[in-house]
Amino acid sequence: MKQKFSTSWKASKRPAKQRKYLAQAPLHIKRKFVSVNLSKELRNKYGKRNIPVRKGDGVKIMRGKFKGKTGKVIEVKLKKSKIIVEGIQVKKQDGSKVNVKMQPSNLQITELNLDDRKRNKIINKKIENKIELKEKK
Repeated sequence: MKQKFSTSWKASKRPAKQRKYLAQAPLHIKRKFVSVNLSKELRNKYGKRNIPVRKGDGVKIMRGKFKGKTGKVIEVKLKKSKIIVEGIQVKKQDGSKVNVKMQPSNLQITELNLDDRKRNKIINKKIENKIELKEKK
């Protein structure tokens, strides 16, 4: 049987191949596709440009109809690489409201959910490395 996802694939100029790679990637790799850039304050504090978004993170919308609005992440849909933000809804034709699924590239993390020990460890490790580099200089 032909393998569905290639771990050795590096890059291609062809958009169809890029889309195929994104669509067929396993969930542990798709996790990286929902990375959202950090605000300037968090960037300086943690020494990282972006981080995979999690439920409970505070985000600001940077593009589109809801530009400038902020809210907490309700749900992260890894299979579709979409993020649902609290309070961002549109009214349907029948009058009911439905959540809008946002692309991670259109968001910015303003506050991190640090309830998870594993995430804390990752972030603190980066801070320690940053401090060590300053001491060496």
